[in-house]
Amino acid sequence: MAATVPTDAFKNLDQLPRTQASDVKKLGWRGVMRALKLKGSVVVTNHNEPEAVIVPVEEYEAMLRIMHQSESKTASVLDELRHRFDERLAVLKAVDAGDRLRSVMRGPARLGGKVKAGSGY
Repeated sequence: MAATVPTDAFKNLDQLPRTQASDVKKLGWRGVMRALKLKGSVVVTNHNEPEAVIVPVEEYEAMLRIMHQSESKTASVLDELRHRFDERLAVLKAVDAGDRLRSVMRGPARLGGKVKAGSGY
């Protein structure tokens, strides 16, 4: 797997150099690529409003790697939560679950001054 790229390696939109869409038209593709090599990522604006960001291929691939790593981590965390939930749900589905609940609910609890909590209760 490729090395991870820190998310702070990418600049915020307002920190990127800007160029007007009309300049992109004047410079042509070669001019845009020259500007990209000099400046890195470039925000293309229309009437001073950002419309697009042109990024080098390496930076785009790094963003994709970060996104995929994040998706994998999220899936792993969700799988763990689903497993823990299923374990707890299995306790409720047990044949004797109703009897155990009724035994707990009979009369006042006799805790002897101690609080009992945890996965056993």
